[in-house]
Amino acid sequence: MSPGACHQGRGRQGVTHPPVRGNTGNSSPMGLEVGNPHGFLHIPDFSWPVNTPLCIPGEGHGWELGWGDKGGHRVGNGAAGSSGKPWNGNALELHPGVTICGGVGPPMSGFRGCRREGGDRQEFRGAADAGWARGHEAGGGLCPRHSQVNDFQGILEPLPVQSPRPKLFPAGCTMVEVTVTPQSSLADRPVQIRVRGLSPSQLVTLRAWLKDEQGECFQSRAFFRADGAGEVDPGLHAALGGSYSGVWPMGLLWFLQPDTLFRRLVKRDVAGSPFRVRLEVFDGLSLAPDPKEQPLASCEAERWYVGPGVQRVPIREGRVRGALFLPPGPGPFPGVIDLFGGAGGLIEFRAGLLASRGFAVLALAFFAYDDLPRVLAQLDLEYFEEAVELLLQHPKVRGPGLGVVGVSKGAEVALAMAAFLPQVAATVWINGTAFLHGNPLVYKELRIPPIPYYTERVLFTELGAMDNSAIFADPRDPAYCASAIPVEKIRGKVLFVVGEADRSFNSKLFAELALARMPPESGRILSYPGAGHLIEPPGSPLCSNSSIRGTPRPVAWGGEPQPHARAQEDSWQEILQFLELQLGSVAAMKL
Repeated sequence: MSPGACHQGRGRQGVTHPPVRGNTGNSSPMGLEVGNPHGFLHIPDFSWPVNTPLCIPGEGHGWELGWGDKGGHRVGNGAAGSSGKPWNGNALELHPGVTICGGVGPPMSGFRGCRREGGDRQEFRGAADAGWARGHEAGGGLCPRHSQVNDFQGILEPLPVQSPRPKLFPAGCTMVEVTVTPQSSLADRPVQIRVRGLSPSQLVTLRAWLKDEQGECFQSRAFFRADGAGEVDPGLHAALGGSYSGVWPMGLLWFLQPDTLFRRLVKRDVAGSPFRVRLEVFDGLSLAPDPKEQPLASCEAERWYVGPGVQRVPIREGRVRGALFLPPGPGPFPGVIDLFGGAGGLIEFRAGLLASRGFAVLALAFFAYDDLPRVLAQLDLEYFEEAVELLLQHPKVRGPGLGVVGVSKGAEVALAMAAFLPQVAATVWINGTAFLHGNPLVYKELRIPPIPYYTERVLFTELGAMDNSAIFADPRDPAYCASAIPVEKIRGKVLFVVGEADRSFNSKLFAELALARMPPESGRILSYPGAGHLIEPPGSPLCSNSSIRGTPRPVAWGGEPQPHARAQEDSWQEILQFLELQLGSVAAMKL
């Protein structure tokens, strides 16, 4: 950087003003103090190596910088200099005879400077002509440089502050920046993460973290080297290590893991707030969180589970309990019932995302919610039939058929609904069974007996979770044929989604047995090696073990992070296309 030239930050465009002269001297270098209205950092010996700039970024805090003694008098060895004049601008650059450059702005006064006399540091409060510059609030940096050959000592001495300290950076005042585009998005949509302003080949750590509604922290980190332009783009550049490796544009979000074992990331307040994900960049290798470590840059992204205008309507009609999600507009929209599994309760995040794609979705609870039974004693198909009729009677729902999406126990229910209820035109079965297990199904005069669970066969994993894959009897045993769901009666279409690393069910076997008994061309299997039991929309990180209601130990769901992430991305698109093909076109919204 040449004398009189100033590297611009992100603030407004700067201009160069006439130099203000002052003698820095050789024996008593100037003192410097940096701060904003909340506090200061003091640099008692304002000295740097030859031609080595230092940058104090604005970061939106309006950092202010002052130097000299009451306008530049008696600086250094005592020689008098002319009074400094205040400028309000982007950056500050100091030379042997001080030069100020920056954007034009009104005079500001009254920030502290310091000097050295006889080895003692004396603080003073400058007047309006104290000679300082204010950083532009939108992010302009303040950049001091001193090029005296013999001035090499610089000591950073913190004073109490209530806001983040400014950070000193080399590399000519370049400001590190991390961005997420778009900043606000639906949780199943991709975003672009980019870091700029690094040194070429600089090793950095990118960290993502969020807290769920219970205050549990989920985080990921990945290590990168910047390219020749000083940038990192996880969609182009391979992560060297961390929570994942390789090129994964969404890796920092897809590979989030809980700080506390056996926690599952589930959005509960779907319509009221997003997940707020914090992205941070650290210099070098940051292997674990350190409260004392300050990021080079950070930003926040919002991940929503409902799009703009999606309406959530609590449902408590007849026996039916749940929440209806309606897209914006008059409709009518294709209807879908969304079911989860053996933990019970009401889970809504998938329904919100489906509604954001143009479907009218009823997130349906069937036990352990509101006044429904606390435990699942039997599957009463008439309850689900009542829910189907309720949804199809809504003026914004397009009939005559609807879709059902279910995972785990919910997939078992969805397959039974497809077999017995003619209104079900499309069924998405995710890692379920094709037989009744543990609970009988009753429908009018019909009762289908269950295959019992053989819980004595449960295995404990190395983490102490329960691997339930062995507690299911072989469904091909002729003794259990009466427990089979009569899939041969299905009139609609079925999409089977299978995780081959499912440690809860032998889902692939159940899907194959069901498909073999179904009418030709009525079903299709999507099978994913390495994917676990909880295949969810993309953006939901793999949950391979978690605690659930009603079990004495956490449950092992299985899955490997990278294959599971690919399965979620691919299967979600397949599910959306399948539902639209079978139920009719939809108008998805943007966020």
